[in-house]
Amino acid sequence: MEIKHIITWVLRLTIAIILLQTLYFKFTAHPDSVHIFSALGVEPYGRIGLGIVELLVAIMILLPRTKLIGMLSSFGIMVGAIFSHLLVIGIDVSNDGGTLFSLALIVMAASLLLIFIHRNEFVVR
Repeated sequence: MEIKHIITWVLRLTIAIILLQTLYFKFTAHPDSVHIFSALGVEPYGRIGLGIVELLVAIMILLPRTKLIGMLSSFGIMVGAIFSHLLVIGIDVSNDGGTLFSLALIVMAASLLLIFIHRNEFVVR
């Protein structure tokens, strides 16, 4: 197995795991999640809607046929998350020490790296 394939899978799994682990908080209306989406003015529909989108993106990034859509979507979601942190909710949310912000940066960086690695596959045929 070549190194590119291994790196790609590690990055894809990292993104999927991070996206999936946050779903518990979104779908159970955890107080921290409700706080975030209330501050953004989109509670509860934004929280639930984003949870559904993140679930679909996590699945797409793992499936070979939809991985490119998953890569682009995860990057886009994290751009929104990072801007939300920087402009509205802050980096330290509910005294988490910046954990959510750090996870968003990790997913964004992994997505960007995947997009770069697979850049030749984005050619329209």
